[in-house]
Amino acid sequence: MEIAAYITLGLLSVCALAPFALLIIASFTDERVAVRDGFTFAPAKWSMAAFEFIAKDWSVLGRAYGVTLFVAVVGTTVSLLLTSMLAYALSRDGLPGRRILSFIVIFTMLFNGGIVSTYFVYSNILHIKDTIWAQIVPYLLMTAFNVILVKNYFTNNIPTAMIESAHLDGASELQIFTRIVLPVSLPILATVGLLTFIGYWNDWTNGLYFLTGGAGAKYYSIQNVLNQIQQNITFLANNSSNTTAGINVSQLPSTTIRMAMALVAILPILVLYPFFSKFFVKGITLGSVKE
Repeated sequence: MEIAAYITLGLLSVCALAPFALLIIASFTDERVAVRDGFTFAPAKWSMAAFEFIAKDWSVLGRAYGVTLFVAVVGTTVSLLLTSMLAYALSRDGLPGRRILSFIVIFTMLFNGGIVSTYFVYSNILHIKDTIWAQIVPYLLMTAFNVILVKNYFTNNIPTAMIESAHLDGASELQIFTRIVLPVSLPILATVGLLTFIGYWNDWTNGLYFLTGGAGAKYYSIQNVLNQIQQNITFLANNSSNTTAGINVSQLPSTTIRMAMALVAILPILVLYPFFSKFFVKGITLGSVKE
């Protein structure tokens, strides 16, 4: 049985890794070969054309990488702070208005004001349009799902006697939260932090909604820039038949560049994930169980 289990897990691992391997190989495949034969694990001809085309805008991509990293790190840090504080408050039975606050949190999972009203609030009231905060605040800064996940972890895995003992010793709520609750909650915080970081890294809707092509272009994330490159290639391919601005449109790597852009976008996540994976299963399991 143990051997069968290892074989099964090995096959599942291969099935999980195969798409990533194909993604990498496809991004280095010659455009004409990809169009003619499709994407295969053993292409007839290799090419760096897709990456060379992306590298032409390396100054823009480098800035976009910096913006994305800043947004992901700052957004994740602030999100963990806000999420854990609200989750800790909701986990305390003696909190006045606890049921009302819990209802408000759960209500946001079911209903929202829609895109138009959300855009109006962020643009005309909070005035974050065309600023770096447009990439951080909307949608991702704090979600009800993460709050409930962390709240359940606090409720089920931090003994009430530990908190009461700290109260008897004269500790304030802030001291209990920072010196007792947070240190023993690393699994769930690492899990939520990883989910939030990935969400920020892969997000492109905030840039689409709240950043214009003029003043806000300098705050484009890597996803926004890569999407813009793809749109430019599609436009050239659909509206030109010969040579435009010294570029042979027919030779643009419009197919393989999608794979190259996907590889450029996910590479940092692939590098970071192994460092957080040991917390992921434990945190997501403990935080989702409610006794």
